[in-house]
Amino acid sequence: MTTTHPEATIEAVEDVPMIVITREFDATPEQLFRAHTDPELFKLWVGPDSLTTEIDHWDARTGGSWRFLNKRGDEEYAFRGCFHEVSPERIVQTFTWEGMPEGVSLETLTFEDLGNGRTRLRAQSLCDSFEGRDAWLRSGMEVGVNEGYAKLDDMLARGDV
Repeated sequence: MTTTHPEATIEAVEDVPMIVITREFDATPEQLFRAHTDPELFKLWVGPDSLTTEIDHWDARTGGSWRFLNKRGDEEYAFRGCFHEVSPERIVQTFTWEGMPEGVSLETLTFEDLGNGRTRLRAQSLCDSFEGRDAWLRSGMEVGVNEGYAKLDDMLARGDV
């Protein structure tokens, strides 16, 4: 049996170098917050199916930092950032792919309680330039976003979060 998962909406803001990702989940805000802040959960769902994730360090608190690696065979992609605010309502963090260390984005994730055990996740990524934003959009990021969120859906359905 194949389960279909909803696609995330990924939009470029016209007049600001920003990407906005919106997706609803059958989960409470607390469950989504935990999935984004617990490194043992995060590494199980983030990114495309073809990659595994290894946490280098993870300090999910206001003022903390993080770094993880995505791996596929001999390929390795490292990402890092700092948590500027970590609260049950929102997470504000920087995000940098180490392959392009000059490209830093500021991400704000919010968890909107829709009632009846449903939550809308909204992720805003403010990039440092329109060129940087457009490069992210051309990178195939939608595959990683949608495959990652599908894995998170499955974890939520099994009660793993």
